[in-house]
Amino acid sequence: MITPKLDGRVALVTGSSKGVGRELLLSLADCGADVAVHYHSSADEARDVAETARENGVEATTVQGNVTDPDEVDALFSTVESELGSVDVLVNNVGPFAPDHWEDISFDRWNAVLDGNINGTYLCSKRALPEMREAGFGRIVNVGYASAEKGLINPKNAPYFIAKAGVLMFTRMLAADTQADGVTVNAISPYVVENSDVFPDDLPRGEPAKFEDMGQALRFFVDEDSDYLSGVNVEVDGGWLPEKV
Repeated sequence: MITPKLDGRVALVTGSSKGVGRELLLSLADCGADVAVHYHSSADEARDVAETARENGVEATTVQGNVTDPDEVDALFSTVESELGSVDVLVNNVGPFAPDHWEDISFDRWNAVLDGNINGTYLCSKRALPEMREAGFGRIVNVGYASAEKGLINPKNAPYFIAKAGVLMFTRMLAADTQADGVTVNAISPYVVENSDVFPDDLPRGEPAKFEDMGQALRFFVDEDSDYLSGVNVEVDGGWLPEKV
């Protein structure tokens, strides 16, 4: 198992009160990072995650906020900075989806999916970067989706696929723009993860990705020795190839 030394580093994982975000945050805490558990409405779950993280001997706090609102993003980062210090590792995990046919998705829901995935990633990255640049070190890891690299065309969940393609384009742009800053920007793109409500018939290797599979990729990217890896997207999908391309 890859185990980078993150002692003294501060990590913020958006949407980390449950699911994939929770496990990614605990993976970083296990490596010694002080962690900020972000939530929108799941306060009790966030406190439980923070308590679990502290079992690793690290500092942990909870922060609430809507990552699509610039003022709330600024406020949640300010809270992390005052309680733990500047954010060294940012994982943009928030990513709402809409698994219905595109014609059945309301305009508000369509916008919410694009907003949460693209604008949330943009706002949090923009807020984190000045401190990272000043420190000469930063790791931004965005959570994508495997279809974005494989050109999946499907009328169901369309805004999610479109949004994740945008997240990967943003990842590469930001990687190119931070080459001289000591900051790397990468992406992890799963297909189906173990906490999914639905398991399709075409699961590669007969099983979904485990949280630990995601954690391995994350720990690889945040390691100090991975400073030449930027603009990379790792598909944690077991070799999945969609039929509809």
